[in-house]
Amino acid sequence: GPWCIPVRVLRSRPLPAEAFLILAAIGGYLLGSIPFGLVLVKIAGLGDIRTVGSGNIGATNVLRTGRKDLALATLVLDSGKAGIAALIFTFAVSPMAGLIAGGAAFLGHCFPVWLGFKGGKGVATFLGVLLAVLWPVGLLVCATWLGMALGFRISSLSALTASAAAQSRRAHRLAETGAHARGWPRHLQRAHQAFQNRRRRSGCPARTG
Repeated sequence: GPWCIPVRVLRSRPLPAEAFLILAAIGGYLLGSIPFGLVLVKIAGLGDIRTVGSGNIGATNVLRTGRKDLALATLVLDSGKAGIAALIFTFAVSPMAGLIAGGAAFLGHCFPVWLGFKGGKGVATFLGVLLAVLWPVGLLVCATWLGMALGFRISSLSALTASAAAQSRRAHRLAETGAHARGWPRHLQRAHQAFQNRRRRSGCPARTG
């Protein structure tokens, strides 16, 4: 299978359990820090995605370039890098190591060292981890996000609702990595701005207090 090589390499090293957890954190972070949205947009000759729309490196902002194919590729790769990190260390070491690797991939996406620790919101990477280690919860979260996105067309509101849907007893272990604490403030701010913009367009006075 695709995990044979890394599994054999990890299991052949007589290292303490703590060393494997540290390795999971480092490996997960490095995988998660790959800015696929930035790379794909540059390869396509569309410049720096950080100068477009919200300045985010994620799939939602890539979609603002008008390239649905690039946005889809970014979504798949951003979720895939976290899922792969979680799966490798789950099978090679332990479920706990998989969770640590997935959580580190999330943090790597949000705080990539290559971009001055200014990355994306981590929605796709969070979903990738859930689908890899808690797939029933991951499917629920994906369905919730998609339904909210189609209904309200506000990315941050969709992310907030999907994050809340992940708060099952099993998914709570993943939340302890800091994913929810990291993502909610930014999504709340963006959702608030989106609602304020809609109020102004409809002629209603925006609330300031």
